[in-house]
Amino acid sequence: MSQNARILIIAGSDSSGGAGIQADIKTVTMLGGHAMTAITAVTAQNSGGVSAIHPIPTRMVLDQVSACVNDIGVDAVKIGMIGSVENAQAIHSILQDYPNIPLILDPVLAAGGGAPLGDEQLLHSSRVLLMPLTTVITPNSREARLLAPEADTLD
Repeated sequence: MSQNARILIIAGSDSSGGAGIQADIKTVTMLGGHAMTAITAVTAQNSGGVSAIHPIPTRMVLDQVSACVNDIGVDAVKIGMIGSVENAQAIHSILQDYPNIPLILDPVLAAGGGAPLGDEQLLHSSRVLLMPLTTVITPNSREARLLAPEADTLD
């Protein structure tokens, strides 16, 4: 009997269900995996945009990750919206203990409507702490330019 891939999703919640944890759960489930979550932020949003963001305290993010990893185990990690620099630091810290687990980073830096979901410090933390651990990164073109500004100067 084969086991479904255990995918830990570390990301923010989108109250409209169109992105974030909700969309990731749908994707993992449709692909036959077992989705687990660690919610980093809660948003109030709809198809028109984001009206509020509430980062989840770092200790709670770590507790969610530990609860999944220590009980169910994990075959891959997918990171979306991080929520805070402190969360980025904590996620980096815990992922260093699992260097052989594939990591997908979707550097969510803005909502689909353009509302910022992080600042320059969070961008820097993503670039320095999480990108080096990443197996696959899935930025949109705007996020790619923010993460690798030196690439804009290449001919």
